[in-house]
Amino acid sequence: MKTLYVIWLFCFGAIPALISNIQAETAEVDLVTPKMVSAAPAAGRRVRQIAPEYQGTQVYHSLYLPQDWVAGGNYPVLVEYTGNKFSASGSTGKVRDANLGFGLTGGKGFIWVVMPCIEEGGEENALHWWGDREATVDYCKTNLPRICEQFGGDVDSVFICGFSRGAIAASYIGLADDEISKFWKGLVTHDHFDGERSWNYPESDQESALTRLSRLKGRPVLACGVGSEFLTSFPKLAKLSIINPPVEDIFKIPDGKIIHPHTDLWMHRESQYRDKARKWLRRHR
Repeated sequence: MKTLYVIWLFCFGAIPALISNIQAETAEVDLVTPKMVSAAPAAGRRVRQIAPEYQGTQVYHSLYLPQDWVAGGNYPVLVEYTGNKFSASGSTGKVRDANLGFGLTGGKGFIWVVMPCIEEGGEENALHWWGDREATVDYCKTNLPRICEQFGGDVDSVFICGFSRGAIAASYIGLADDEISKFWKGLVTHDHFDGERSWNYPESDQESALTRLSRLKGRPVLACGVGSEFLTSFPKLAKLSIINPPVEDIFKIPDGKIIHPHTDLWMHRESQYRDKARKWLRRHR
């Protein structure tokens, strides 16, 4: 009888508990964006880089080489611009605090670069809007080809993405002229879109935005969140896909670092919306 009890306890007690523990250990947890460090670039490491033209200043970009990166490889590239400094949502406006690109790639398969907006005077990064727009555009024109050459970036598979200010930057900076617009295979935006409304900076009106967006020439755009439907009125400009993630359902706000639904962290937690965004990126890479 005692033997039967031991068998029963093992089958109906120990095994379910073991399974439960395994499930808990293997269940996906929220992504954590790697901290930016001052070190040599390496697979799975996110580093601070200062371009030769800006030595002696506080202007910098960040470079992340994917976990599967090896020298001599060829990797698609994701370029990101951050949101404005906006304390209510936890956005600092700083390059080092960007998250969207890491959530979109999961840290694999793509070189991830966060480009700066450069403040007037060229001594530091701008945390709110564009600073010196021409310098910001030129910085990307100069450094993106350099990064691709040094670290195996596939120049035929480069995407630009951004959150809030960065979402607008995908066009306002990324399509500022014919030269920079040629870099991109596609655009990914979250919360806002160039031309969706006018802001307090030059050429933010819809007519100016449409001039920039005409440079897309039908390339793919994934627009998420606020302002995502702007391009639906101009279907010939881009191959548009839309995702409207219910951030307040994905997170129970406040939830750790998520203190506002306007956030670049929404893809750091598993959801069907993140799956759709990643599928879009894989399909177009």
